Amino acid sequence: MRAPSRMAIAVRRSDGDIAVDARELSSLKDRYPILKLPVVRGVISFIESLTVGIKSLMHSAEMYGDEATLEEYKPSKLERFVADKTGKKAEDVMMFFALVLAFGLAVLLFVVFPTMLTGLLKRWIAKRFVLGLIEGATRLGIFLCYIVLVTRIKDIQRVFEYHGAEHKVIHCYEHGEELNISNARKYSTLHPRCGTAFLLVVMVVSIVVFSAISWDNVVLRMIIKILLLPFVAGVSYEIIRWAGKTSWPGVKVVLFPGLMLQKLTTREPDDDQLEVAIRAFVEAAGNTGEVDDEAGYDGNPEERMYNSKR
Repeated sequence: MRAPSRMAIAVRRSDGDIAVDARELSSLKDRYPILKLPVVRGVISFIESLTVGIKSLMHSAEMYGDEATLEEYKPSKLERFVADKTGKKAEDVMMFFALVLAFGLAVLLFVVFPTMLTGLLKRWIAKRFVLGLIEGATRLGIFLCYIVLVTRIKDIQRVFEYHGAEHKVIHCYEHGEELNISNARKYSTLHPRCGTAFLLVVMVVSIVVFSAISWDNVVLRMIIKILLLPFVAGVSYEIIRWAGKTSWPGVKVVLFPGLMLQKLTTREPDDDQLEVAIRAFVEAAGNTGEVDDEAGYDGNPEERMYNSKR
């Protein structure tokens, strides 16, 4: 769980106990106010969320206390070699490679493949906007297929159960109830300010933005789209931020697809998982009693939002 200036990791150890690690956080936006400008703040929050998420993943393996699990998260020989040559920590090099790999796979799946596949239709379809819609539908289809496939992995199913536990605890907090297992249990695993909803908004925004790019040169189109990805993420962030703060009735229509998608990315948790989520929440909130949002809002503690890093 992540608060405006604090985060906490709670892990059910192999011996059954819950290990908790809480620490203070700082953001580049606090040091450089210009980074708090609309759209820009979304890009910064997205990058920081990825960084914190990967660091938390590695650290949680250490907290779990199982040597076999810890071995999976140790730097490789190549990463240790690069660390020695650059003078950086092996864990930082490992995180850098993980980010590069994740970004490369995302570009391949959601930029290169849909663009090349749709580009084959240019000889029959002349309208740019129609091609853009087909490309966007292809990208969305790949995303949904990916989510469905990973749900078949046993370890991912357990991650999604913790995802559901997180949402239940947040609902319990936002309804002003005492944070305990029985109170959290009765709430839904779906939450409007979820990272899953953010990803869906990114897909929709990319369809609109990319539809304005020419199809005359497919390679150039792919390069422009890659360069525009930060802008797409920043705009999507602003939409989610607005949806979390507005009282406009129509916002439910905007958020509905994201809620339905969470039926794939959340599962009903057991009591042990709810206990872990509550411990993480309480430690992250600290003395402020406030927790930030999952999409990475501007960290105003008065907004009663939240964020989690699993």
